[in-house]
Amino acid sequence: MTTVDVKKLLDAGVHFGHLTRKRHPNMTPYIFMEKNGTHILDLNQTVHKLDESLKALSKIAKTGRRILFVATKKQAKDILVKHIKPLNMPYITERWPGGMLTNFVTIRKAVKKMTAIDKMKEDGTISTLSKRERLQLDRKRGKLEKDLGSISDMNRLPGAVFIVDIVKEKIAVSEAKKLGIPTFAMVDTNSDPNLVDFPIPANDDASKSIDIILACVANAIQESLKERELDKKSKDSSENKKSKDSSENKKSKDSSENKKSK
Repeated sequence: MTTVDVKKLLDAGVHFGHLTRKRHPNMTPYIFMEKNGTHILDLNQTVHKLDESLKALSKIAKTGRRILFVATKKQAKDILVKHIKPLNMPYITERWPGGMLTNFVTIRKAVKKMTAIDKMKEDGTISTLSKRERLQLDRKRGKLEKDLGSISDMNRLPGAVFIVDIVKEKIAVSEAKKLGIPTFAMVDTNSDPNLVDFPIPANDDASKSIDIILACVANAIQESLKERELDKKSKDSSENKKSKDSSENKKSKDSSENKKSK
């Protein structure tokens, strides 16, 4: 299991919270101290909650369910794509599309529109349209790609949602909660950790802090996906062996019966 020690978190500035006046009362158990008007997070709590989250995320990934990642703030976008895209997991780095989860059928229709435009380009149908119509379709395709490109192959609701900054992504949190989808999130001192199932107390503004937490999450999921693949190969190999043994036993039985009949 992927883990991280306190020193690495300290070096990445994971412990820096917001100004004391912005503290959310429910974050009090995760705050270590106050320094120069800023709250300092208890990194021992962060390690504990991170390990707890990694175990739960690993179990979900191992079942084959997909995990949706959400980070639309400027300093988190590129970091999220760097760690999550190689996992082939869906992610949102632009504006959260309202109803992304609670109105998933409509979102799927929008994705199908994008696919339809691609098909028109492939079979040459688009060339029969006027220049103006082609431009309109290209603009529409570009907008859909920007908003939904990374979730275009997400055919069903995710098994979990991981969020960077639940204050900014409050709609995503709300939708997941309504549907009973497990939520994981980096929660800063201005956040309410009770809004998510698996809060990870951490600085959700600094790039280094976001990077180290997402790196741990991505590594844990990658390990689970590899284990799932190995288990699948082992199962297939076992089934093939059983099938082969069964076939050989049948041949042996038939041969024996043929000899008796003679």
